[in-house]
Amino acid sequence: MASRQGGPGDTESSRPGSTERRTASTTTPAGAGRRAARSDPFPAGPESADPRGDPPTSDHRSAVARTAEDPPIRDPGRYALTDHFRERLEQPGRYVSTRTVSDAIRQGQLRWNRTDGWRFALVEGGIRFVVVVGDTETNSPVVVTGWTEVADREAALDARRWDPVDVDTITVRTALSESASTPIPDRIRPRTVTRPFVVGDHRLQTEPGDPYVRCTDCGCRFRSKDAITSRGCHGPSGK
Repeated sequence: MASRQGGPGDTESSRPGSTERRTASTTTPAGAGRRAARSDPFPAGPESADPRGDPPTSDHRSAVARTAEDPPIRDPGRYALTDHFRERLEQPGRYVSTRTVSDAIRQGQLRWNRTDGWRFALVEGGIRFVVVVGDTETNSPVVVTGWTEVADREAALDARRWDPVDVDTITVRTALSESASTPIPDRIRPRTVTRPFVVGDHRLQTEPGDPYVRCTDCGCRFRSKDAITSRGCHGPSGK
């Protein structure tokens, strides 16, 4: 379900979740496997007209008239946010805000992905913001999901916008999603995440040398994303 209230074109709010440190890099309701899918360039360029030859004004057609091949519009004010995406904006350690979504839609590179359709991607301070949008199955264009990836670790560490915990948090989250069913102790071990980030029901941290992430609430240890999402958190009794 999508809501028009407070879409990405709106003024950034001051509530928790409105800044990069507090907001969401999301996965779609259909499953986390989408994040691991390879993003392939669509034949049409990021700013080009419809690849089938329709004039640029086709961007203003109603959603029902559009097809999957129609490049999405670059006006953030016309996008609604799905409830799924709004929920992720409240979660710590996600690093996507309505402002970064707007920037990605306006300026990001546009690519087509076979799994989840059109993606905007924008690199800022060594971090890539990926935003998935849709407008062929809804009454208006929607932001379906979004997440962050480390595009250039050294650039990210040098940027004032991020600290090492931010960069390691994004790195661990990406690694968990790319190999959801596979334990990844060697990719977790070098990272330091002292501010909990949320996956499923769990608030996760890890220390250098630990081959797992640990839930700060229930104490459970996990080496894969599937293990995290398949077990609910029941607080201290869940140990």
